[in-house]
Amino acid sequence: MKRGSEKQQRETAARREGERKREENTRKGDAAQKTIGLVFVSESNPITQQAANEAVDLALAAFAAATTSAELKQARAEHAGDGSPIARLNAKMREVPKELKAETGKFMGQARGRIEGAYKQREAELAEKEAAERLIAETVDVTEAPVRRTTGTRHPLAQLQDEIGDVFIGMGWEIAEGPELEHEWYNFDALGFDPDHPARAMQDTFFVDPPERHLLLRTHTSPVQVRSLLDRELPLYVIAPGRVYRTDELDATHTPVFHQVEGIAIDKGLTMAHLRGTLEHFARQMFGDEAKIRLRPNFFPFTEPSAEMDVWQPNAKGGARWVEWGGCGMVDPNELLAAGIDPDEYQGFAFGMGIERTLQFRHDLNDMRDMVEGDIRFNRQFGGLV
Repeated sequence: MKRGSEKQQRETAARREGERKREENTRKGDAAQKTIGLVFVSESNPITQQAANEAVDLALAAFAAATTSAELKQARAEHAGDGSPIARLNAKMREVPKELKAETGKFMGQARGRIEGAYKQREAELAEKEAAERLIAETVDVTEAPVRRTTGTRHPLAQLQDEIGDVFIGMGWEIAEGPELEHEWYNFDALGFDPDHPARAMQDTFFVDPPERHLLLRTHTSPVQVRSLLDRELPLYVIAPGRVYRTDELDATHTPVFHQVEGIAIDKGLTMAHLRGTLEHFARQMFGDEAKIRLRPNFFPFTEPSAEMDVWQPNAKGGARWVEWGGCGMVDPNELLAAGIDPDEYQGFAFGMGIERTLQFRHDLNDMRDMVEGDIRFNRQFGGLV
């Protein structure tokens, strides 16, 4: 009876051990199946929540590390722009299985929203910080006594115009002025311009409405010479510096508003030799003792003979050379007759050149626009002298 009981106990224990092992194997199988299922889901979806979170974390860290707006913009380009981790993940949406697109799109949208929200928050923080720094940097104590006072200077064109006046006053000449809004007769007719001369066209001259008043913005200072002939006694030695207008486009060598100096001399016995001597002295005063001029035959309506005047620049950049400076000639006898002057008793010569052009040659300036754009650095480089 005792032996039977022991045998029964051993069988019961063996049966229980077998059940225990079966239950353990079952649990391992279930776990293995779950693991296999997870791997299958992960491998079939190229976009995971973990990858999206990592892209967000990288972006947020980069935004937080940015200390300036420029650095923040660079961080945004790297973490929210094309080629960023979140953009590369988003590009894989086409590979996501249909049944997973809704869930994947949801957490991807949330990831992009977190990145954009973090960027805007950091942008506002940096903007406020930089604005405060600018206020501190630009703070001016209006009660503090100035340490120094900047010395102003006149425009080099105005200074050069005065210097030209001084040269001719030193030779006994006078300076005359006239209106810039001029009558067509003084600007053209009195100087021998034909009615169909190209200079009278509206594409070359600023006419003032209404046209029947025959008013225009003077194209040269020659009308001042005409007025001087009519108003002054002989002998006459006058220069007329001033502002003139032509319908030129503003570029490196032209401007619609510029300055000229013109001169006229009427006296007994004047010849081309007197003209040449006057201009050579003027050139040396402008460009140095080594400067010289040459005259080339040309045509102007109010002088006969007429010439283009070139000046020799020994110190020019790129080497010494001749450059065209202005026009000149003996006053046409018909112009003298029109002013009531006997050409058999009096003769005269006239000349004219641009003051901007003179300044260019004198200082080797390449762009005439520098003279009219109002940049104070252009004035300062001359130190008050031209």
